[in-house]
Amino acid sequence: MTATHAEPIAAASSGRLSSPMTLIPLLLLALVATMAFTALGSFGTIQEGAKAELDLSDDALALIQGLGAAVPMVLFSIPIGILVDRRNRVRLTIGLAALWTAGTLLTAFAPSAAWLTAARMLVGIGSTGSLTAALSLCADFCAPGERGRAMLIVNLGKAFGVALGFALTGWLFGLLSDTAAFPWLSGFAPWRGTHVLLGLMSAVLILPLLFLREPARGEVESKAGAPFRVVAGELWARKAFLLPLFGGQIAVVMVDVAATVWVAPVLSRDFGLRPQEFAGWVGALMFGTGVAGAILGGLSADWGQRSGRRGGILIGATIAAGLGVPAALFPLMPGVTSFAVMLGLLSMCGAVTGLVVSVALTVLLPNELRGLCIGAFIAIAGLVGFGLAPWIVTRVSAFMGGESMLAEALAFVGVIVSSLSLCAFLLAMRRAPQPVR
Repeated sequence: MTATHAEPIAAASSGRLSSPMTLIPLLLLALVATMAFTALGSFGTIQEGAKAELDLSDDALALIQGLGAAVPMVLFSIPIGILVDRRNRVRLTIGLAALWTAGTLLTAFAPSAAWLTAARMLVGIGSTGSLTAALSLCADFCAPGERGRAMLIVNLGKAFGVALGFALTGWLFGLLSDTAAFPWLSGFAPWRGTHVLLGLMSAVLILPLLFLREPARGEVESKAGAPFRVVAGELWARKAFLLPLFGGQIAVVMVDVAATVWVAPVLSRDFGLRPQEFAGWVGALMFGTGVAGAILGGLSADWGQRSGRRGGILIGATIAAGLGVPAALFPLMPGVTSFAVMLGLLSMCGAVTGLVVSVALTVLLPNELRGLCIGAFIAIAGLVGFGLAPWIVTRVSAFMGGESMLAEALAFVGVIVSSLSLCAFLLAMRRAPQPVR
């Protein structure tokens, strides 16, 4: 069945969450986020297999996972954001989903580090670009006062995707390593076969997007198709608020990305665990804390709006940023249990700040700025968070004594950057504008 043979799924702009015609599109957007972030996180879980086969160093892995994601984000996030503000977002999302699916399959067949980097670039463009479109669509599927809870649904999909990036990837890796469950993949190394299966799953699960219809846009200050200089001027006029907000969340992204990239090597090297021994519980931990963080973030954002306090929508993010400072010490914990507790706290804090900032951008900015603003944020976060954070950890590790000091370097960078995040969110609260009506 194709979209031409069935009525597309639609929802009235600013609908109620209790309406199935609003809830169903939000669930489809959650599915988009799930598949996008499963694809984005899949390589990190089993990167040691690629390292051994392709004879890669830690610096090479940092470039593949860091700059491999950062370069396309920097180059494409702002143009994608502009397209989100001006074009059909559903069609754009379908195209971006095709990109991350192609990148996942290319990962499986990459013959060298250069091809592997190119594959991860495609995944980065598709997954992060689709999140921009999904957040913009989510804002127009519900009323402003319900956006915290609406974006909770999409962020639950994202949290599930992050978890599957560990759990599903690790499970498939173990299955392909220990059994002949997929004889037709016998010629592939387990990490390659895993990405073949993930790519095929993605291709099937994104098909429901063909039934989604573009909602009407609300809360627009400039007329449709306004010149870019007009839109950029509106964005620049809000720089006193946006700069610390961006700074705070980019710092959180740096810590989260560094933790996600290096958690598997730390568990392998410092705790002697194999991917199939930790992937399941790390994935469950990431999902559980991501869910908890999304719930806390969504509720705190809606509560903060109702409080009437200036910047109240950011209260939850500020508290979470403060808790992230001690949580960044997770690599130095004496045992696996304490390691998991602190890693979970860090993951939950990142989920809280991510959701609160997403809601803040859709409530405090007019519609015509949201895609551009989210795209600009992803571009900067991609350069600093994905591009520099993993590499900074390896440089600090080298300064401390080499690859054996990876855990200590990860903790040091995490604490410093988390502290900067807290300061930035406090400043953003003081400078927050009134909500757009």
